[in-house]
Amino acid sequence: MKGKQAMCATVMTVAIYGALHEIGHAQTTVKHIQSAASPLATAVWAGDTLYVSGQLASPVTPADTAKGTPAVYGDTKAQTTSIIQKIQAILKDQGLGLGDVVMMHVYLAGDPAKEGKLDFAGLQAAYTQYFGTAEQPNKPARAAMQVAALAAPWALVEIEVIAVRSK
Repeated sequence: MKGKQAMCATVMTVAIYGALHEIGHAQTTVKHIQSAASPLATAVWAGDTLYVSGQLASPVTPADTAKGTPAVYGDTKAQTTSIIQKIQAILKDQGLGLGDVVMMHVYLAGDPAKEGKLDFAGLQAAYTQYFGTAEQPNKPARAAMQVAALAAPWALVEIEVIAVRSK
């Protein structure tokens, strides 16, 4: 009899787990924010969480895009500022703000002007203008790391974020 009870308990546990698993999935909606011109989504909603793809800096002037040199896009501080402003616009379009960012991953390429070393001070100088301020006191969890290179040869910084809509 103990064997049948144990088997019934196991079957019940599996059934309950399966039902809870399905309920959890049924409540999560996924929405891709994307354009036909891009090979990846700008961002993806999964429930109340928005995953923003890695962003690179915009050129100082659009006419300089074809030149593709670091000078056109600025140093680490300038690129970080440009990227955070792009992320801020993406978040705003989705009804969120920088205060909703819960996680940030920063990828830094070595700056040729700094003998190939990452410019952490430049990152921090731009970052602290947007996070932990009187106007926007929230700070996300963050990881910053040096990488061998980024997708664009001129890029010194790439940032991706995860933001959550508060209830």
